[in-house]
Amino acid sequence: MNPHAPAPAASARLAEIHQLYHLQSHLIDGGRADDWAATFTADGTFTSPTYPAPVTGTAALTAFAKRFCADCAADGVVRRHVVSNVALTGDDGAGTLQVEAYLQIVATPAGGTPHTERFTTLTDRVVQDGGDWRIAARVVHRDGAPTAPQV
Repeated sequence: MNPHAPAPAASARLAEIHQLYHLQSHLIDGGRADDWAATFTADGTFTSPTYPAPVTGTAALTAFAKRFCADCAADGVVRRHVVSNVALTGDDGAGTLQVEAYLQIVATPAGGTPHTERFTTLTDRVVQDGGDWRIAARVVHRDGAPTAPQV
């Protein structure tokens, strides 16, 4: 037995979180904006240096995902979200988790070769909401992006 292995309850939670992240990738990559937005809480936030401003709430998240898909179509590029190295980094014991993961955006132009468009780290606050896990707050940190000065 591995003394460093997570407890069974933590393993089950981690499997559920993996499923959430994998589902999110398939939903946004498949153009299912409404379903992707529903993986966030009703007041969920998405903050990324790739985009000009944070996005908050179901309607704004849906519109964001629709724009992402429209931009892919306009660019003639298939973009895939590839999530890996998912780790539970905090648990308040009351249904709120801190999760960190790597996210690669792989872009394939029509007739072209796939390439990594950007590599990021996700830092999420994930909550239980009606028996399901949902993202309450996502902050994306992009590799190579300048960091904001510490205040």
